[in-house]
Amino acid sequence: MNQATLEKLQYNELKDIVKSYCVSGLGKQLLDKLTPSPNVTVVKNRLNETTEARAILDAEGHVPFLGVSNIDNTIKKLEKGIILDPSELVSISDFLRGCRIIKKFMLEKEFFAPVLASYANSMAEFKSVEEEINFAIKANRVDSAASRELKRIRNHIETTEEKIKDRLTKFLNSSANKTYIQEFFISKKDDRYTIPIKASYKNHVQGTVVEVSSKGATVFMEPSAVAKLNVELGILKAEEAVEEYQILATLSGLLMENIREININMELISQYDMVFAKAKFSKHIGGVEPSLNDYGYMKLVNCKHPLLTGEAVPLYFEIGKDYRSLIITGPNAGGKTVVLKTIGLLTLATMSGFHIVADKGTEIAVFTNVFVDIGDNQSIENALSTFSSHIKNLSDIMRTSNNNTLLLFDEIGSGTEPNEGAALAISILEEFYHMGCITVATTHYGEIKRFSEMHSDFMNAAMRFNSETLEPLYKLVIGTSGESNALWISKKMNIRETVLQRAKSYMGNKEYQLERVNNSKIRKPQIENRGTTVKYEFKKGDRVKLLDHDDVGIVYEEMDNFYNVVVFYEREFIKVHVKRLALELPATELYPEGYDVETLFVDYKDRKLQHDLERGSKKALRKIQKEIRKDKLS
Repeated sequence: MNQATLEKLQYNELKDIVKSYCVSGLGKQLLDKLTPSPNVTVVKNRLNETTEARAILDAEGHVPFLGVSNIDNTIKKLEKGIILDPSELVSISDFLRGCRIIKKFMLEKEFFAPVLASYANSMAEFKSVEEEINFAIKANRVDSAASRELKRIRNHIETTEEKIKDRLTKFLNSSANKTYIQEFFISKKDDRYTIPIKASYKNHVQGTVVEVSSKGATVFMEPSAVAKLNVELGILKAEEAVEEYQILATLSGLLMENIREININMELISQYDMVFAKAKFSKHIGGVEPSLNDYGYMKLVNCKHPLLTGEAVPLYFEIGKDYRSLIITGPNAGGKTVVLKTIGLLTLATMSGFHIVADKGTEIAVFTNVFVDIGDNQSIENALSTFSSHIKNLSDIMRTSNNNTLLLFDEIGSGTEPNEGAALAISILEEFYHMGCITVATTHYGEIKRFSEMHSDFMNAAMRFNSETLEPLYKLVIGTSGESNALWISKKMNIRETVLQRAKSYMGNKEYQLERVNNSKIRKPQIENRGTTVKYEFKKGDRVKLLDHDDVGIVYEEMDNFYNVVVFYEREFIKVHVKRLALELPATELYPEGYDVETLFVDYKDRKLQHDLERGSKKALRKIQKEIRKDKLS
């Protein structure tokens, strides 16, 4: 499905709402991948699943998704041969228990949901695997009862630790050691039992320094009296780790033996989570399953936009039976664009298996393609105008459309000269009609409305408008043409009746009033005489803005009798009327006192040559004589 269509019709926003009803990441992942299907059989199955899940919710109120979490990453680790840690094994055990509960629940619902219940038959049960994991793992660590060897090792660890603590306690209580001890407690550092000793006395105590405090005032020493026991304890700890690893490896291997069935369970749980999320959304909005067809007929009976269910005005709409193209007219902000989006999103929602807000008799067509041209597609990167971007979009749509395509066009042909725009729009609509597409388009152009009235397979529709309050009613009426209500609004805004009458006559014919008006009410321009004063007399050297060029220049000659000023602009001297000039900065503010303004109008080479001549440069004189001889020869 075209991504631009999904974005314009807010399809992903609808999916996000449905995703919020999922209980696990499994269902959310499946919804992320979900796209509208063009296959009517697939769509029927999707809708049937949602309908069955809705029936279960209506009867039971909830579904027991207990312990069902996303174990996808854990399973991937297992498939790579990585031994799982205790918490990961527990999460898989919880998932398997959740599958067993869901299977039992769904098999009991065969009366409400025969199809969904049948899926549960493919779900495997692993009660013995659950029991193995739950027996071996408790409180997210390998339990001592998991093996006799582990129990023996841990008993030895406890005995050894008690011996160490007893000897260290005697060390602390000995009066001979009181001077050396910084604090009277046993501290464990790097899995070794130590005593805090004052750093200055570390050489007075027999033992090994295990760690030094951050300030260096205290050293944590392992007294030689417990050194042998600490070594023994380290060996026991290593044996414990090896035994725990073997138990975890055995449990991971047990899961790996059943990995295929576990993956099937994950797929089924994902499917159940997604389907019941659709059902919860259906229950929330009061949705129903519409009828389906694959030949382009659509009938919406009191349908609402899926994202505006609470406040939207119900839509009645029909196309594909007596006519295949519908032209919608009406005022700005009258709801035409919402109608297009409602038609489009309801179609996409149905093709995704979502229920919609509708009354009995609603029928939705399944399309191979759904294309829209809605909103301003102006592109800054490609320097496309609004009109150009619309035409490019229509060109792309035309290349990929077929006789099973739904087209939704907002203000087709707009953005250019009305006559050309209307003619082009009619030609485009005809082309799509000949291609067999179902087309719904909005317009303000009267020519398109008239074409629609004349064509037997086109139909007009209008958005209703309250002519008294000037408020749109957001209600579509098929079989009538709407007006933009420009004249009516103008009348309400107290535009003169004569103006409105002339506008009406121009709508009927193009006989405009072209005669010249010559009466006393028209103000004529006054010819300025030489006595006219100006607000500012421009001086040589002033910087001025040339209004015709939107640029600046420098005044060279002041105003003459005809109010013209000579301005030095882009290395040329031009005459400009004072009314076409605006002062930017006067010369008095631009240059210091005594500054030679003439240098502004002579380039550097000319100024240098003049300077060289004044100081009697022979080189400059020869240059002048050479130019004189050159002029005579020419």
